[in-house]
Amino acid sequence: MSNSKPKILVVDDEQDIVDIISYNLSREGFQVSTANNGKEAIRVAKEINPDLIILDVMMPEMDGIEACRLMRSMPEFKNTFVIFLTARSEEYSEIAGFHVGADDYIAKPIKPRALISRINAILRRNANDASDEQSDKLEIMDLVIDRDSFLVFRGDEKFVLAKKEFELLYLLASKPNKVFTREQILKAIWEDSVVVTNRTIDVHIRKLREKIGELYVTTVKGVGYKFELN
Repeated sequence: MSNSKPKILVVDDEQDIVDIISYNLSREGFQVSTANNGKEAIRVAKEINPDLIILDVMMPEMDGIEACRLMRSMPEFKNTFVIFLTARSEEYSEIAGFHVGADDYIAKPIKPRALISRINAILRRNANDASDEQSDKLEIMDLVIDRDSFLVFRGDEKFVLAKKEFELLYLLASKPNKVFTREQILKAIWEDSVVVTNRTIDVHIRKLREKIGELYVTTVKGVGYKFELN
């Protein structure tokens, strides 16, 4: 991402929603472009190369799920952040969104302040990845996760974790609010050296919660897990 204000593409077929989001983002200093369907979103994205796309799920011509899937197949958008918007409450639409590469998922009606907060959190994640990727310590919420000692601290408390539990926590906490699928976790933590199953991940998550508490790691049913940044 460049040093200029981040570029955000807002995509929704309801013009009043586009106007509300665009107005509030512009007030925050973001560079805002818009589109009204998935096909137009791809065309505009190729022109402006946005840092983040706010993408409605249900749209004419091409819906958000298909648009995201196509953009994720293009090298230039492989790492572009995508936030889905939807009025739909069905669980399957959220699962579908994460499976095609969504970074976050927000239900309508839109609360501009909350949306901006989520956007800033995602963009900070990108900055942290660039500057602190090899940092020995990760400080998030009330936790300090020390990669050198494989210890986790919360104030005066010290938590001793098994190696895979620590690696799992560090992975999730390194990108707060990002949903990691079980496949991504298996590849990052266990690689291809051993045979593991989804049950292995679930057991490690359970043990991790038993040690540090239930507050931090959230289950996204049917998809995977994320570190919930409150």
